[in-house]
Amino acid sequence: MKNQISRRDFIKRAGSAAALVSAGFPSIILPRRDKKLGVALVGLGGYSSSRLAPGLQLTEHCELRGIVTGSPEKIPVWQERYGIPDRNVYSYETLPDIANNDDIDVVYIVTPPAIHARDAIAGAEAGKHVWCEKPMAKNVEECRAIIDAANQNGVHLSIGHRMQHEPNTQTIIRYGREETYGAVTEIKSGAGYRGSYPDPTNWRVRSELGGGALYDMGVYSINASRYSSGLEPVAVRGRQWSEREEMYSDVDEFTEFELRFPGDLRSHCETSFGKSMNYLDIDAENGWYRLRPFQSYSGVEGETSSGTVLEADPGHQQARQMDNEARAIKENKSPIVPGEDGLADIRVVEAIMESSRNGGKWIQL
Repeated sequence: MKNQISRRDFIKRAGSAAALVSAGFPSIILPRRDKKLGVALVGLGGYSSSRLAPGLQLTEHCELRGIVTGSPEKIPVWQERYGIPDRNVYSYETLPDIANNDDIDVVYIVTPPAIHARDAIAGAEAGKHVWCEKPMAKNVEECRAIIDAANQNGVHLSIGHRMQHEPNTQTIIRYGREETYGAVTEIKSGAGYRGSYPDPTNWRVRSELGGGALYDMGVYSINASRYSSGLEPVAVRGRQWSEREEMYSDVDEFTEFELRFPGDLRSHCETSFGKSMNYLDIDAENGWYRLRPFQSYSGVEGETSSGTVLEADPGHQQARQMDNEARAIKENKSPIVPGEDGLADIRVVEAIMESSRNGGKWIQL
């Protein structure tokens, strides 16, 4: 096996995609329950290299077997580190060829948000299960197209909202569902950090790629408002702006928004590339509970008005997420975080942006 693919070979492989795409896809067969699922990471940026690939070394039900990248210089590094054979290396153009590869069961889409639909649909049409990183896509139309592709090809689709797999988060979801402290009366949440992206090609500062604080971080608070209340918002209003125009002239550096749920429950949220924040506070009829931080890689901690302390779980969050979704595939159960969950977030994102363009007026959902 070669340890390196030349730029010429990479380009040749990408150019031959159309000739190699199978005319039809084989029937999808559920894998044996004792068999690990093979995962191909689609996009080898920071999240794949620092969280997903290491997490896949810790999983029981899936393992890293393939990569898809537009950067040929990354290929030999990944092959050497993870023992990935040439046959399991793809470019974005040759991604459809993965239909012919029985080593790969799942494609995990980790490209910029505006490219998620392209790659997720290609993966589904190749007959592979699809895990798509959050935010699901840039708009509702793209989210629906991904869901349709998964349904039409009989594959699982899940969204990478790792927090819904995290034990303390699952506890506060249960508090809301069972009304442990009474019905939820108000939610407050903030997710953000002070980022500096002088590179104008970084997707986070490019609107056409799905950049901005709302897409990158605000979806944490949107998703948290939904899972902690167990409800879907009926109206939203928001305001977006930037202070460091030299970096964030094309996207929002700050967004503040308010969600209104049935029964006039309100969630007040903020997100930012200009200020660090990491909290989920929930008031209920008979008390309160909160997670601070509520979406940190190093662990989620919390407390309640009754004195319960929610200590951080030391487990690897992405490993737990991928194992849970792999188990769902193997047992032919519904995904823990289905595509419809990601679509619901993006519906809110689009409404917040519309509200901001219209002076912060309420937008009905």
